Amino acid sequence: MTGGQTPRDWDKELAQIDKLIATGGGQQSPPAAAPPGAPAPAARGRAPAPAPAAAGPRPRSVVFTWVRLLLGLAVGVGITQWPYERGCGLLLFGYLGAVAGVIVAGLWSTISSWRTRSAFAHVLSLGLVAWGAILGAREVLPRVGYARSSAAWFCSATPAPARRSQAAPAPDPASATPAKPQGAF
Repeated sequence: MTGGQTPRDWDKELAQIDKLIATGGGQQSPPAAAPPGAPAPAARGRAPAPAPAAAGPRPRSVVFTWVRLLLGLAVGVGITQWPYERGCGLLLFGYLGAVAGVIVAGLWSTISSWRTRSAFAHVLSLGLVAWGAILGAREVLPRVGYARSSAAWFCSATPAPARRSQAAPAPDPASATPAKPQGAF
């Protein structure tokens, strides 16, 4: 130390600061502008403000999560009863669009259930996404050559004529059963 300065007793000063913090004393109104290089208020002995308690999901969010999930599950189950032919063409693409809707509904409810921390709803949502992927794969894989059977994306304009096999004998008119009259059982 130079110039006749006496060393500071840091233990004594820190003990005084600890007493002030414990009693809540020393609270001053914050200065209008802290000089540059000054420590932050929390570093000068003030305790930081307590963090707000983490609130759980709002009940409304949980209800809407389950509504989304139940609607998605209804579509996922209902698509198994698809009433139209889905072999090729526009009807196939309509079906695949509905399958994409099942997958989107599953993803939507997955995100919602993750945000609301609903574990059971999240598992069901992931199952709905997987179900949509299975339904889509059932139609797409034969058309891209991955499955054992193959199918076409587009329908042919005219049906292929039935070929007669030369090996098959012509039907014998004598062995044919007689036609029943109209209205007879």
